[in-house]
Amino acid sequence: MRRRSVLAAVPALLLTAAGCGSNDKKSDSASSPSPSGSATTTSPAATPSATPTPKTVSGPVPAITAGATFNQKPTVAKGPGTPATDLAVKTVIKGDGPAIAAGDYIQVNYLGQIWSTAKVFDTSFGRGTYTNVIGQGKVIPGWDQGLVGQTVKSRVELAIPPALGYGSSGNAAAGIKGTDTLVFVVDVLNRYNAKSSATGKATAQSDASLPKVGTNTDGKAPSITVPKTKAPTKLVSNYILEGDGPVVKASDTLLLQYKGVLWDTGKEFDASYTHGELAAFPLAQLIKGWQQGLAGKKAGSRVMLVTPPDLAYGSQANNGIPANSTLVFTLDILAIL
Repeated sequence: MRRRSVLAAVPALLLTAAGCGSNDKKSDSASSPSPSGSATTTSPAATPSATPTPKTVSGPVPAITAGATFNQKPTVAKGPGTPATDLAVKTVIKGDGPAIAAGDYIQVNYLGQIWSTAKVFDTSFGRGTYTNVIGQGKVIPGWDQGLVGQTVKSRVELAIPPALGYGSSGNAAAGIKGTDTLVFVVDVLNRYNAKSSATGKATAQSDASLPKVGTNTDGKAPSITVPKTKAPTKLVSNYILEGDGPVVKASDTLLLQYKGVLWDTGKEFDASYTHGELAAFPLAQLIKGWQQGLAGKKAGSRVMLVTPPDLAYGSQANNGIPANSTLVFTLDILAIL
């Protein structure tokens, strides 16, 4: 899958003193539905050939001839005759989950093919789910226009005219011409926003020498209670809620909720909950404590990290963090992007 990327705002703390960028720097890792066949590559998306119209119609859309169950890879027929010049949207299966709003991240499985030939140019089925922010110009316009307002657990079929897909230039590498209408079947598995939390199973927090972290899953910041003891000198990385998603790799880009406090005072110095938006960034660009503490953990989990100074900001004071501070974080790994 080819990627066109810009992310939600990243936390100021994590991209500064570790040599990872300035406070207002944004990371490039969100992507657009695209037919390059890989969910991990990045490149600019095609520019639409005309100004998109907000009009949508109910059809025509091709028939789904096999794989009709939600989250089952579908087989889709060729388009019936001439496609609409406007975006065609059909809710094939109406889900009972929350509605998607512009600015939400959605996790989907999808299949994309060309209207006139039924040639499949890309699919996430069998490769791994795809997560990106919707309704903010980070994906092709047909997705932004057709998926906002849909509900989680829905299957949506889109027939996307060129102006709302890859425009008059098409995508030669994928065999898409500038005149091709594209057909997508999209299964909406989940959505994430500033009120999202990890969904894993609570684990025991029995070590009195370590901080205790709240297990609430209501989207509010969990509490962190730091003990009146000496801080550990080595990294601590423990599950608070253990999820069952894929294991985080060092090369992954993560979608997170997080909160950080100082060991010495318990004072909060940064939190996505305070910013009111999720954090999305490549793990490899973050402080060493996060890189080492989150790699190997499972998506859907809440993790508590105790990060000694040498794995955080060392002798350098930073944005309200005194020099040589031990930091305590709670991090909800919502998804791997």
